[in-house]
Amino acid sequence: MRIAVLADIHGNISALEAVLDDVSSRGADLIVNLGDCVSGPLWPRETFERLERLGAPTVRGNHDRQVAAFDSTKTDASDRFAFLELSEAKRKVLGQLPFSLQFAPGVVGFHATPTYDDRYVLDDMVSGILVRAPIDKIVRRLGPSEAKLVLLGHSHRPDLVRLPGGTTVINPGSVGCPAYFDPTGQAHVSESGTPHARYALIDVADGKDPAVMFLALTYDHEAAARRAEINNRPDWAHALRTGFMPRATN
Repeated sequence: MRIAVLADIHGNISALEAVLDDVSSRGADLIVNLGDCVSGPLWPRETFERLERLGAPTVRGNHDRQVAAFDSTKTDASDRFAFLELSEAKRKVLGQLPFSLQFAPGVVGFHATPTYDDRYVLDDMVSGILVRAPIDKIVRRLGPSEAKLVLLGHSHRPDLVRLPGGTTVINPGSVGCPAYFDPTGQAHVSESGTPHARYALIDVADGKDPAVMFLALTYDHEAAARRAEINNRPDWAHALRTGFMPRATN
């Protein structure tokens, strides 16, 4: 069985279309979506409608939850933009997405962790940058699991870890947002280092470790960056062009 794993699209329909075209050319038995579908200053409505037509099994990300439950005192600019672009019915769909799913026998997925949609399993913050967490932390954060394969997103950082108990944990990276700054808690950045659209293809066979391909695709990221600029988000524009967050200058 071949599974195409998408995560963290963040309203970037240009990147999404590039990924779906690539999936079509390579073939997949199943496409799954790990959430954070539309939040961002790009094309929330168009992305929602494309995903609706796709009909892929999808779990709810923290930004899907925040767009659905808009709070003007807490919601950030990306969530606010998506909230205003989506109808009430579309926001309701986002809010009702399941927290986690079993996509296939032995294959489970959620956005971030088994119990929280806004924390990390595979990642730690070191000097303000996300890096791979120690294996004992990963095991503790994931908790007991009978799954052979765990799929998660949230950090936008592609990664693949096989745990001592035999479970393989995969983050496919972000389809549409190659870098971000999170000011909450311990402020940090996630940076992929390039503007590519990312996803993963996983070949699953009984009795074998999964074979995993991490794909990084070119697409018209400049058009996405210009869209971010039009919507007054130069930080997003820089991230979309470079895969890095802008650095403060004195």
